Amino acid sequence: MDSPKTNKITDVKVALAKAEHYCAYQERSQQEVRNKLYEWGLWEAAVENIIILLIEGRFLNEERFAKAYVQGKFKQKGWGKIKIKQGLKLKKVPDVLIKKALLTIAGDDYLKTLERLLEKKDKTITEKDPRKRQYKLQQYAFSRGYESDLVLDVLRERVD
Repeated sequence: MDSPKTNKITDVKVALAKAEHYCAYQERSQQEVRNKLYEWGLWEAAVENIIILLIEGRFLNEERFAKAYVQGKFKQKGWGKIKIKQGLKLKKVPDVLIKKALLTIAGDDYLKTLERLLEKKDKTITEKDPRKRQYKLQQYAFSRGYESDLVLDVLRERVD
């Protein structure tokens, strides 16, 4: 079996141009770009140099990335703050920027999204026992990254 060929880039100017295109396509974290540069076969000194040039050229901005990530995962996938925070930590975004980005989620929107997710899920659950049904909804909301106290409050309101 042939293994896929990876084109190694030795010229820093070519790598910079390719990295600029990579960053211009969508917001990226520094770690994503760093991984891609290493994947292209560049040395550590060249990688860090290119990262600096990308930041100076405004192709790379961790804060902008964190805010875009938060908005995308919340609005498109309906993720809760816990799951979003974990995703950003995996991308090695600093805690300060994570907190700042999470503040961009409006409290009302967050609550409405959770309620909408639970209503949608409730229609798909075939369980008849109300406690088991409640438990399944609760576990679903937790798996989507919502805070336990908020989930329990919303579920309590639905019963009342």
